[in-house]
Amino acid sequence: MHYVTHLESALDGTRLDHNVPQTLHRDRPLWVRYDLEAIARTVSPDQWKNRPQTLWRYRELLPYRNEADVVSLGENCSPLLACPRLAETFQMDQLWVKDESQLPTGSFKSRGLAMAITMARALGIRRVALPTAGNAGGAAAAYAARAGMECFVFMPEDTPVINQYECVLFGARTFRVNGLINDCGRIVREGQAAMGWFDLSTLKEPYRIEGKKTMGLELAEQMNWELPDVILYPTGGGTGLIGMWKAFQELHALGWLKIPGKFPRMISVQSSGCAPIATAFARGERFATPFPNAQTLASGLRVPVAIGDFMILDAVRASGGQAVAVDERQIRDWMQLAMAREGISLCPETGACLGALKELRSQGAIRADERVVIFNTGAAQKYVEVMHTELRRIDQHQPIDWEGLQG
Repeated sequence: MHYVTHLESALDGTRLDHNVPQTLHRDRPLWVRYDLEAIARTVSPDQWKNRPQTLWRYRELLPYRNEADVVSLGENCSPLLACPRLAETFQMDQLWVKDESQLPTGSFKSRGLAMAITMARALGIRRVALPTAGNAGGAAAAYAARAGMECFVFMPEDTPVINQYECVLFGARTFRVNGLINDCGRIVREGQAAMGWFDLSTLKEPYRIEGKKTMGLELAEQMNWELPDVILYPTGGGTGLIGMWKAFQELHALGWLKIPGKFPRMISVQSSGCAPIATAFARGERFATPFPNAQTLASGLRVPVAIGDFMILDAVRASGGQAVAVDERQIRDWMQLAMAREGISLCPETGACLGALKELRSQGAIRADERVVIFNTGAAQKYVEVMHTELRRIDQHQPIDWEGLQG
């Protein structure tokens, strides 16, 4: 069964046809809307339990029509990992990391691009293009290859080298640009007429949100339909935060949450090197101003202007949450601390979330007894530039200082 009723402008509510490819309305993103009453009559959470542990198990709340349309690399549900040693570090009772690094392309981008490519192919699209600051390019290239589609990727020339290489290896026509992601986005936009590609940029088509939404559906199910008190989420384009908030609203409307109306406070986390959302939040503004001279080693956070800025800020405020920026200089240290304490392959974007947690705990904005979930959006090994460190050396021809090894 297929329950999509229409697409809807996130800015003014205008209804659009979901049976043809759509991008933006008045230069702003679209929501996918469902017949939630029909879904409630058809399926229950108990029925989901018996389905394969993949993101596609939530098919009633997803936009694809037929199983044959699905473009998949085996997107299993990501684990929700208890982190007792990190909890002790922050003097907390309960802290979890939802580890998206275990998805097929090593990051949460697998969710959004699996759904975007699935729907693009189903709607007859055969050539796509997108700008990327990192992991989205590799995921788009991988799923396009899986679907037999052409893919063009444009990235800032200082994008992490692993992201550059994986795009090429997955067969995408890959280009480095001497600028930021918004400059790459301009090239994609300007090339639409000449190249005939579909713009797969963040939030410029409606289906990436639906793929990212499954993070929220999974989390609710993993926590037995009782949502956590706080979610810390690293925010660049913000699709994941927007998608999760949409998931929680849909679950509430279906009546599936154990405590109706109890939603987590959504904490949008950015770096001091690129903080348009945090800046707009502090100013009480709904739309963000482009952030000047954006620089951060957490490449996924280097989005100077997000087309869904108002959607991020609306969700944060509606949840009673905050948008914060942490000291860029400490991101690597937080990343390393968490990896050494818990053994989770943590990306620098998630390192920023640890810095935000420390700050919010010290302010009393997060209590010790609250249930807190941090999203790890990618694998550390995709950031070799950030991982670089000097190792101590042993000369096999000299006596080994055994006591010195412990220092």
